[in-house]
Amino acid sequence: MNGLLLVAGWFALRHVPFEAHDADEHAPVSRRERLAVWREPRTLLIGLMVLGMALTEGSANDWLALAMVDDHDVSKTVGTLTFAVFVTFMTIGRLAGTAVLDRFGRVPTLRVCGVLAFVGLALVIFGPTWAAYAGVALWGLGASLGFPVGMSAAADEPRMAAARVSVVSTIGYLSFLAGPPIIGALGEYVTLLYALILVLVAVAVAVVAAPAAREPEGAPSGSV
Repeated sequence: MNGLLLVAGWFALRHVPFEAHDADEHAPVSRRERLAVWREPRTLLIGLMVLGMALTEGSANDWLALAMVDDHDVSKTVGTLTFAVFVTFMTIGRLAGTAVLDRFGRVPTLRVCGVLAFVGLALVIFGPTWAAYAGVALWGLGASLGFPVGMSAAADEPRMAAARVSVVSTIGYLSFLAGPPIIGALGEYVTLLYALILVLVAVAVAVVAAPAAREPEGAPSGSV
């Protein structure tokens, strides 16, 4: 998982705009301004979107292989290979992400990613085993761009970029920290597959919150 987080961080940092265009962007940010970022609706909605998409990724990292073994009755080897499929398709999504974002923009891309993750998860949770394999691939593609695009959207305005990225990343990493244990605890009562319904809900919320990541007015439609 740490390697995937490094990839996400690298992708996001590539697109943080560091150039300043007027004197105001050089002005120091006060403590009050940094704290005020926590009350900005757009920043919090971006954080909510990142929370849902990070949970989508983190739940697969921690529970996908075990859910396939315990609830789809596959061997441990197949369960491991299933997780490898997830990682492969998530990597493909991130490699293709720049071109997709350049062509379609953030909001349509995030919505499609959310739908892919939702459908993929639904196939894994409710479908037969053969359909779950296809679902894992869709889940991986869908989970690929939410976190890095959210980081990029938080950094749109250069002067407050660090403060807003801090807020969004804090919210996002809460899902990596708290999400898997919650799913594991639920799995003790309803099986891991049904515990993943919580992730379905989080993905749906992320899709609803996706418009908050829209490019600034005047920016190219595919700007990330």
